[in-house]
Amino acid sequence: MQALVTFLVILAVVVFAILLWALTRFRKCPSDKIMVIYGKVGKNPDGSARSSLCMHGGVRFIVPVIQSYSYLDLTPISIGVDLRNALSRQNIRIDVPSSFTVGISTEPGVMQNAAERLLGLKLSEIQDLAKDIIFGQLRLVIATMDIEEINTDRDKFLEEVSRNVETELKKIGLRLINVNVTDISDESGYITALGREAAAKAINDAKRSVAEKNRDGAIGEANAQMDERINVAKANSIAVQGENTAQAEISMSNAQLRERQAEAQKIATTAEKIQAAKALEEAYAAEQAAEQARKAREMATLEANVIVKAEIEKRRLELEAEAEAEQVRRRAKGEADAIFAKMQAEANGLLEMLTKQAAGFAELVRAAGGSAEEALRLMIADKLEELMRIQVDAISGIKIDKVTVWDGGAGAGDGKTATAGFLSGLLKSIPPLSEVFEQAGMNLPSVLGTKAEEAPAKAEE
Repeated sequence: MQALVTFLVILAVVVFAILLWALTRFRKCPSDKIMVIYGKVGKNPDGSARSSLCMHGGVRFIVPVIQSYSYLDLTPISIGVDLRNALSRQNIRIDVPSSFTVGISTEPGVMQNAAERLLGLKLSEIQDLAKDIIFGQLRLVIATMDIEEINTDRDKFLEEVSRNVETELKKIGLRLINVNVTDISDESGYITALGREAAAKAINDAKRSVAEKNRDGAIGEANAQMDERINVAKANSIAVQGENTAQAEISMSNAQLRERQAEAQKIATTAEKIQAAKALEEAYAAEQAAEQARKAREMATLEANVIVKAEIEKRRLELEAEAEAEQVRRRAKGEADAIFAKMQAEANGLLEMLTKQAAGFAELVRAAGGSAEEALRLMIADKLEELMRIQVDAISGIKIDKVTVWDGGAGAGDGKTATAGFLSGLLKSIPPLSEVFEQAGMNLPSVLGTKAEEAPAKAEE
């Protein structure tokens, strides 16, 4: 029984510990933060894995091991943008110092962008990122508007800036809270000239209105006085004459007043036109400088493109020429190696043949007992049949179609008939072996016989 109680107590403690631990895994999201849960958080509608789950407010159970969480602060971020030398649509550069207030958006899709792009970044890093986006969009809006629109229609300018900046900030999870443009100025003084022109126009309008009221009052007073004096003049002609004189003086004074007013109007109009002409002159000068800069840039770009293409083409031709020359050199070297190998093989073959012939001649002389003449006789005896065949072939090619011999039977001085003499002369036309050897620079071996004129000398020897 005691063991059962102990087991139940331990089980209750374990259950309580597990329950307490599970309660600690619940996380509440404050109203000034966005809770980003990441890890395994489910899938998107298209079936792909979801990167994170964003919550603004509420409670969420964080599954241990497979899930974790972090917070994004919703505190507004103030960014000062001191834009300088922004180019307007009139090619006039202006300065637009302004301040923007941004914050992380709580819209569902935009919150997801903030979780993917801003989670883990410091406040200064978020400010720099938003500042770069604001700079670009502010320059873009200024480039599409005239200075008169920016200066006079501030609502339109702020609306364009808000729309463009808001669109780009949503891509990184931010929203635009407020825009405040402090002042607009330009280096050329165009905006100042516009202000002076408006002030001069207002002053001139006020002066003209005062002059007109004074004139109306003087005219009314003069009319009243005239009525009064006309009635009095009926009784007193002298008073009428005096009044007429006074009226003439008053008219002269009014004329002088109107003349001075016209002169003032003329001066004001001239000043307005001079200021407008100066503003146009400065604008034209700025446009001319911009055109010159654009011309120089386009010329530089064109030259760079042409030079780079020419350099590339030159390098390509050089590489092709080098490759072709290398191929020619290798082909020539291969041909030279082949010729050298062929000639070396032929020389080796010739050397081998002459070496074998010399060895054969040496064996032949040794077989003849060391006598070169005996060896020569052996060689001639071996080739005698071929030599005789060559002599016979010398006349074998002669074609005799028909031979007619008129022989009366009478013998010649040597006792031979004409037919025998013809045949003997025909056989003598074959070159003797002795002449063949003499033409070769050798003597006929004695074994083959000697010439007739040499026979007695041989006999005496």
